[in-house]
Amino acid sequence: MESVRVGIIGTGGISNVHVKQLMEINTAQIVAVADPSLENRKQLIGKFNLEQIVEFNDHQDMLETIPMDAVLICSPHTLHYQQVVDSIHHGCHVLIEKPMACSLDEAEQLIELAKKAKRVLQVSYQRHFEPSFLYIREALSNGTIGKLTSVTASLYQDWKHLTTGTWRQNPSLSGGGMLMDSGSHIVDVLLWTTGLKPLEVECKLEKHLTHVELDSFTTIRFENNVVAGLNIVGNAPCWHETYVFCGENGAIFYDNGKIVLRRLGNEAIIPELPPQTNNSDKSFIDAILGSTEVKVPGEFAKEVVALTEQIYRAAGYQAVTSEK
Repeated sequence: MESVRVGIIGTGGISNVHVKQLMEINTAQIVAVADPSLENRKQLIGKFNLEQIVEFNDHQDMLETIPMDAVLICSPHTLHYQQVVDSIHHGCHVLIEKPMACSLDEAEQLIELAKKAKRVLQVSYQRHFEPSFLYIREALSNGTIGKLTSVTASLYQDWKHLTTGTWRQNPSLSGGGMLMDSGSHIVDVLLWTTGLKPLEVECKLEKHLTHVELDSFTTIRFENNVVAGLNIVGNAPCWHETYVFCGENGAIFYDNGKIVLRRLGNEAIIPELPPQTNNSDKSFIDAILGSTEVKVPGEFAKEVVALTEQIYRAAGYQAVTSEK
């Protein structure tokens, strides 16, 4: 295979990022899109001059009509499970937006299906390709701050205001609220950079009169006696993302993309980071062509789903799973 033919399910906002990245890859070709929203389809096609591709209202019609090698899924959360199943049954590799699924059971079923079909199943957690988080992960691994003792991970976003009237506040489509949506990226960072398994979880959350949870404050005890605070706030005036990784000999502070390394008794260090050279779409295409391993496999992404499920359970919150 010299070029990968890609179909896109879901043409909302995040699909624009993926299309831009796919169009920069000479071994990828977008051949079709599917979305119930004619307006969304036309907007995406017009923005990127994709008039030559075929558009569909239903993803099944696209899969049954257009020969393709891979599918990119950018649809509402509770639709992910069935769309992945349908895509793999049609012989397609799948790159799926977060969250991978709305329950651990769904995630495990998708992993097994992809394994049996020998298809690539990758989840689009973009921080795995960003130099800041690659630096943090490597620094924790090589003991730059000594043995890790605690982590604080926080995301503040005007999510409530931005998503009012959209599917993201409709539990039948979103599955959950801010934690399952934007917060999924923060859970990903917490698990991926530390490589640790959560042992105990406690959580308090608040809906603030909406249909889904907005704010959640979670304490986690990981293996190796590492404690963590995970704060996901959707009722804020703006985006602000911070992490603090403390170790026995120092700490790494991340604040909206800026990293500072502090060691006991030493001046602050601002690490020099290399430019970004990879992204979720490029790595997905490369994995299909066999030139690299799958960077964010379903086996890892299911751990994000599992911890999200644990947090909801600890708070007594009932997420909505996919209709099968």
